[in-house]
Amino acid sequence: MGHLQLWLPVLAGLAGIMAQEDLYRKVFVFRKDPSDAYVVLRARLEQPLHNFTVCLRSYTDLSRPHSLFSYATKAHDNEILLFKPKPEEYRFYVGDKFVTFRVPDSRRDWEHVCASWESATGIAEFWLNGKPWPRKGLQRGYTVGATAAILLGQEQDSFGGGFDLYNSFSGELTDVYLWDTGLSPEKMRAAFLSLRLPPALLAWSSLSYEVKGDVVVKPRLREALVV
Repeated sequence: MGHLQLWLPVLAGLAGIMAQEDLYRKVFVFRKDPSDAYVVLRARLEQPLHNFTVCLRSYTDLSRPHSLFSYATKAHDNEILLFKPKPEEYRFYVGDKFVTFRVPDSRRDWEHVCASWESATGIAEFWLNGKPWPRKGLQRGYTVGATAAILLGQEQDSFGGGFDLYNSFSGELTDVYLWDTGLSPEKMRAAFLSLRLPPALLAWSSLSYEVKGDVVVKPRLREALVV
């Protein structure tokens, strides 16, 4: 069993094999720019989402637009999307509508982002490296569909496909989580600090995923956490 666990990351990076494992201190390396590669994430979504939080950590020197987290349904290709059109800006989509958060350019370092949304108020929160940005309004009363294709590294323009290579991600991704609730400020900071977190629909500590194309699972070369 130990040998199987040792080889799973290598095989997943080469052959698109479905894997489920604890990826602590590991990263997805998207090696090409631009790229047709992506990672499919499997989550057990039993009902539509009225609230959610998505978090991840990225490291890239891209200056062009790129997608980080894409959650599409057959009704809406940008049902949930974390997209970075330029180094100083993030766009957070819910149901094809988006709000913009302007940030400092930090292409030479890791960025940890969390975005949360609640249907009842339409409040969208955005946290960068453990600090909140001013909250904004987005899609009050909306419901996020449960039958979804969830991808890292590409933006979906159709359900599970329709990629624009020049919106692809190149670099390293880690610490990906999706919850069906809005996290408290304390848990947002805990996510940034890689501390104990509540059970999630998608959890880096037990991620079910499939690699498509040139993506390799590797240990972190440098510490992603900057306090």
